[in-house]
Amino acid sequence: MRTSIIPIPVLAVALQACTTEPELLNSERIEQTFGSYGIEVLQNDQQLRRSELYSLENGDKVCRTYAVVQFQEATNVRARTEHSSILDGASIGETFKSAGWRIYKQTLYIGSISPQFPDADILRMMRLDDTQELAMHVYQLLIEKEDVALEYATIVEVHHPEYLAESDLRDLFPVSESSLLSEDEITAIVSLVLTPQNH
Repeated sequence: MRTSIIPIPVLAVALQACTTEPELLNSERIEQTFGSYGIEVLQNDQQLRRSELYSLENGDKVCRTYAVVQFQEATNVRARTEHSSILDGASIGETFKSAGWRIYKQTLYIGSISPQFPDADILRMMRLDDTQELAMHVYQLLIEKEDVALEYATIVEVHHPEYLAESDLRDLFPVSESSLLSEDEITAIVSLVLTPQNH
């Protein structure tokens, strides 16, 4: 991966295939829907972060969104403070929003996956006891403030069926035909998502 810094004169062209973050961040929507919100970072380094965004149900965590983030290899100095906070476990959307960045998502894929095994980590975190389909959203996250637009990460999010279905994602995030992933790319992403946490 590489970091792309886009000058403001060509920003409109760069964002043609993107959609602005909906009025509610994912974290805010979870809290609004279920009455609570928290984030637990399961794996975190300079290249990859795995986390669960959860709500509490009878005092127990229920994962509402499982996220895999692949960071760009370098981060512009203008976002260094925010990136440091994110590496320390902060929410990506909340961190950039509170720092005054505008958030854009270029959707690459919307679909559904079915974990192959009933004891898969993602099902355990979501407290589901079968291999029902889970909606998946793959997108590039771009942030913009003043004279800089930065491609920050590629993010894969898998959602609890009580939270967001595939149809909900399609209503929230239009998919550009020019940005669709190949079957091989989708297969690789599903494999990444379903990799056990201790691997």
